[in-house]
Amino acid sequence: MADQQPNFPAGFTVGITPSTPEPTQSRRPDNKLSPPPFTPPTGPRFAPPTIQSNQILSPSVKGSQLHLSGNGVRTVSSLPHLSTPPGPPVFSSPVQPAAGPFRTSPVTPQPVAFSAAPSLSATPPSSYSDGTNEFQRQVPSNAEDMVSLSDAPNVLLSARKVLKQKKLMNVPSLGFGALVSPGREVLQGPQIIQQDPQRCQNCGAYANLYCNILIGSGQWQCVICRNLNGSEGRYIAATKDDLLNLPELAFPMVDFVQTGNRRPGFIPVSDSRMSVPIVLVVDDCLDEPHLQHLQSSLHAFVDSLSPTTRIGVITYGKTVSVYDLSEGSIASADLLPGSVSPNQESLKQLVYGTGMYLSPIHASLPVVHSIFSSLRPYNLNTPEASRDRCMGAAIEVALAIIQGPSAEMSQGVVKKPGGSSRIIVCAGGPNTYGPGSVPHSFSHPNYPHMEKTALKWMEHLGREAHKRNTLIDILCAGTCPVRVPVLQPVVKASGGILILHDDFGEAFGVNLQRASTRAAGSHGLMEIRCSDDVTVSQVIGPGEEAHTDNHEAFKNDNSVSIQMFSVEETQSFTVSMETRGNITADFVYLQFGILFLNLYQADITRVITVRLPTVDSVSSYLDSVQDEVAAVLIAKRSLLRAKNGPDAIDVRTTVDERIKDITSRFGSQMPKSKLYQFPKELSHIPEILFHLRRGPLLGSIVGHEDERSVLRAIFLNASFDLSLRMVAPRCLMHREGGTFEELPAHDLAMQSDAAVVLDHGTDVFIWLGAELAAQEGRSAAALAACRTLAEELTEMRFPAPRILAFKEGSSQARYFVSRLIPAHKDPPYEQEARFPQLRTLSAEQRTKLKSSFIHFDEPSFCEWMRSLKVLAPEPS
Repeated sequence: MADQQPNFPAGFTVGITPSTPEPTQSRRPDNKLSPPPFTPPTGPRFAPPTIQSNQILSPSVKGSQLHLSGNGVRTVSSLPHLSTPPGPPVFSSPVQPAAGPFRTSPVTPQPVAFSAAPSLSATPPSSYSDGTNEFQRQVPSNAEDMVSLSDAPNVLLSARKVLKQKKLMNVPSLGFGALVSPGREVLQGPQIIQQDPQRCQNCGAYANLYCNILIGSGQWQCVICRNLNGSEGRYIAATKDDLLNLPELAFPMVDFVQTGNRRPGFIPVSDSRMSVPIVLVVDDCLDEPHLQHLQSSLHAFVDSLSPTTRIGVITYGKTVSVYDLSEGSIASADLLPGSVSPNQESLKQLVYGTGMYLSPIHASLPVVHSIFSSLRPYNLNTPEASRDRCMGAAIEVALAIIQGPSAEMSQGVVKKPGGSSRIIVCAGGPNTYGPGSVPHSFSHPNYPHMEKTALKWMEHLGREAHKRNTLIDILCAGTCPVRVPVLQPVVKASGGILILHDDFGEAFGVNLQRASTRAAGSHGLMEIRCSDDVTVSQVIGPGEEAHTDNHEAFKNDNSVSIQMFSVEETQSFTVSMETRGNITADFVYLQFGILFLNLYQADITRVITVRLPTVDSVSSYLDSVQDEVAAVLIAKRSLLRAKNGPDAIDVRTTVDERIKDITSRFGSQMPKSKLYQFPKELSHIPEILFHLRRGPLLGSIVGHEDERSVLRAIFLNASFDLSLRMVAPRCLMHREGGTFEELPAHDLAMQSDAAVVLDHGTDVFIWLGAELAAQEGRSAAALAACRTLAEELTEMRFPAPRILAFKEGSSQARYFVSRLIPAHKDPPYEQEARFPQLRTLSAEQRTKLKSSFIHFDEPSFCEWMRSLKVLAPEPS
């Protein structure tokens, strides 16, 4: 039974399953703030002295004080259910650690300690004899020495040790797993290898720094299946130190690079990544206010593009208009019907005709601006939701002109694009006309059947786009419901993203620009191999189970293979694992092989190998748990079940049960009491999960189910940094001198003489206390500093959050207050224990603080824990 594969529901789809939304949608109005300039994202402009800007982040180390950082899948076999932006740059104003021995908002994982120098030889290697030669171990065998090498920057583990007892290790309420970011960029250095990797002929695993090497013959022993393999002489060496010059035997993560090309006729150019075509598909049914904002964003967007970027413009209403970019400064378009999919004859006439529908910006900027300026508001007296929009047909046409003969000619040579092409849809309403559409009204007698048909058609369209190496992003704005469940399949299957905005203004413009420039590889495949003691039980992320003919066949390849829809820095996969039985070995091994085609058409094989020590001690295991990573893994596994509003309510109950189960398994009973103390080693998990159950992902502070559905889809695919922020907000208070102090995300931070920044992933709020707001000079300086901090924290984040600023007592201040834990309801001793800054306030300041509270009928964190009959751990 220990070796039996787990039984998973067939056809389970990871991500957000479409559901029927409510007939109306309410979105919060955006505060009018001056938009930032449309410039491509850059690296951090400033770096505090404690962490260098080029350091790599890894799981948190307990005791750290400061956080400096900033899609699903179908399974039918042994793989159960398949479901980044880079960390935001540091801010120029230094952040002060919070006073007092506590950590309230989650902290950033600390950098992994490894360098290019062959420092591994400091500890003599262990070896064993086969009677003639010796195997040389490339790393020290001491378990504690392995902690610094136990994971690479692209793999964040929920624990750095593995418990030998199966019963405790596989406790489902806590779980064990990893967050894997396949496309996260790595530092250039000796870990880049321009050759084919050495692979085990039995199981397909890759040679790595943990392999035993027979240095006399160059043979190496696989850490996964223990098979002995030849190396074609590569690993023959005089001493073990010579082997450390080989990157795959010295680093936990290496990239094997082959510069061959899969596309006949492709000619590499220095800016090939920027020559990937972008087709804008624009809604032609907007009212004048929305259209004006959209035009401004589109003008700024094309001005920000590289001169070599090739662009196409399509608009859609009841017909599809494909704009000819060869007409100088005149907006001229070919029209196609939107009621049906374009036939092959019409598409042939389009792509083989005389028109130029894709053109580099440097040659077509004037006409593109003319096209945007020529757009006119909708002039019929029809409600927004009832207007005919043939989005499906427009996307089909966009795919056709991307695949057709390139209109770019340079010195008589046709250049084909490298990387993934992009279709960016700018939508203000639902797809209600033509293929993939749904009726205007939910009361239509045939609505359920038509919606089911639309879902299948849109998923098929997304898969066609994926086959053609094209991503489809849909950026929606306005107050009209867009029928999110119908749009999700095309985005998910193509590897794109769906984002909702309040309007077509600032945040929309920033996301438009970042969607076009975010790095994206293609033809991605991730293979996960584990020691015999460990099995993969679940994968959540932007991909699906790969077919066996997509990768090489080995005699005993038991890997879990995932076809990635795209390969981006902004994404991650959640890999849950279990042990098959009680473990007797000293170590377990995990290996992630990621094969993809990068932006420059180079074949990359990224190999990440992790070795984890096994322990008998429960306390030693708990102490190795990276509680923030573990909390994010729990959140993603939980949200996978929240497909609609009623599901979300059930998941909140499940979160409560998780807390009680973890306490009963690993906690300690209090003396002379029936209450249990939550394990102190996992002290940050309860508060993070409390934020989860009451925040926008599971709570009711976001008004419409469409918005919650989109947020969950983004969260399931997001990198660790963004995922953590979307669950648990980060609270920073402005201090005199331009510094910021990190505080608990409690309402006790609402001090009337201060300004506070609250970073909640997809939203950033700036709150000005009433006393501070009354002082014009001080409030202006504080607001400017907070605005700068907010922009720097989110400079590399995708999706870009909206940034709202408001004063204490205003109606919009509820957005801010509703995301803070209502700690004002707790007794004074509990308030001071979790918010030590209160001890420095005078009696007058405490009175002002009490008057600023907005009372919500919900429990505080401590009250919630007591309702579960669990004592909250002391703040660390």
